[in-house]
Amino acid sequence: MTTLALGPSWLDPDHLLNSFGVWGLLLVVFAESGLLIGFFLPGDSLLFTCGLLITAGTLDFPLWAAIALICVAAVLGDQAGYLFGKKVGPSLFTRPDSRLFKQENVTKAHEFFEKYGAKSLVLARFVPIVRTFTPIIAGVSGMRYRSFITFNVIGGVLWGAGVTLLGSWLGNIEFVHKNIEAMLMLIVLVSVVPIGIELLRARSKAKKAPAPTDPTAPVASRPAPTQRRRHAKR
Repeated sequence: MTTLALGPSWLDPDHLLNSFGVWGLLLVVFAESGLLIGFFLPGDSLLFTCGLLITAGTLDFPLWAAIALICVAAVLGDQAGYLFGKKVGPSLFTRPDSRLFKQENVTKAHEFFEKYGAKSLVLARFVPIVRTFTPIIAGVSGMRYRSFITFNVIGGVLWGAGVTLLGSWLGNIEFVHKNIEAMLMLIVLVSVVPIGIELLRARSKAKKAPAPTDPTAPVASRPAPTQRRRHAKR
């Protein structure tokens, strides 16, 4: 079965699963959960498609085993991100931009972490790009390891099991079962919507930001205030 991808074929969930199976999915989950290079990978759509294809019989792999392995890969990925953040430290915020690294992604994850605290490790699982950088920011900020591992496990299980089971449940619906190709296209569309919204918000924010002032430009002198003449009383 083939589907049309909205981007490169190697990012199409159906192509990835048909080519590399569940084991390839586990590598993607691990990379997207805590490695800087994994922020662009389609984690949500892969999990959903995995559950959908297993239920439809297209992917020959036990559902319970796939869910267990996905959760382990997600937790280990965040663990790697946390340790990387602790090792790199504040230097991450001064790292120059490159093709695969943008400083704005670090800033967004830092703001997300500051806003939601430890529970951001759970919430970020469902936010593309942010979920890659949040465990790294937790390590940079020196979050207590006991708190980190607790919320890491909770978030990994909720995301890994929840999204995969959602795909499996929808795969039992007759309409979905008969229109798997259309559903996979819809999954790809839905998975890129959050990224598109973030890009639009960033562009709108950039337009509203005031233009930087040139410190070398001369400052226009203000007219001296008019002094009122006081008339002495005769």
